[in-house]
Amino acid sequence: MADARAPWFVGWGTLALINAGLAQGKNRSGLLWFLLSLVLGPIATLILVVMPKVRPTLF
Repeated sequence: MADARAPWFVGWGTLALINAGLAQGKNRSGLLWFLLSLVLGPIATLILVVMPKVRPTLF
């Protein structure tokens, strides 16, 4: 039974890492989005893709 779920855990973890990188590319917290991706999965990816990039502050 555990062997059947192993690919899901690997895929979900890989998606979380990809989302963390995507978040950092948009000037957002990679750790926060990694953790959110563990819970939300593909929904977090969709949210990240739709969200605009954060502009850095001047000061």
